[in-house]
Amino acid sequence: MARASARHILVNTEEQCNNLKAEIENGVDFGALAQQHSLCPSGRQGGELGEFGRGQMVPEFDTVVFSAPVGVVQGPVKTQFGYHLVEVTERSE
Repeated sequence: MARASARHILVNTEEQCNNLKAEIENGVDFGALAQQHSLCPSGRQGGELGEFGRGQMVPEFDTVVFSAPVGVVQGPVKTQFGYHLVEVTERSE
């Protein structure tokens, strides 16, 4: 069964999500931005979600985590919770 580890930053607006993505692309640390901006409790751990299997996250999130390249920040990803930046940190098929 496929497993993945990922981290994310959850915010309310697509604009904020795009701004944070630009900061990451300019070298700002993903984990530090997660601590400062993420609305998810995981933000305290730099956005780390730990390991999970396919189907354990909302479908939009799941699709990205199990298809995106490892180590490349994806987003904005819109879910019922808001807008996410997602980075797959590890994946096994």
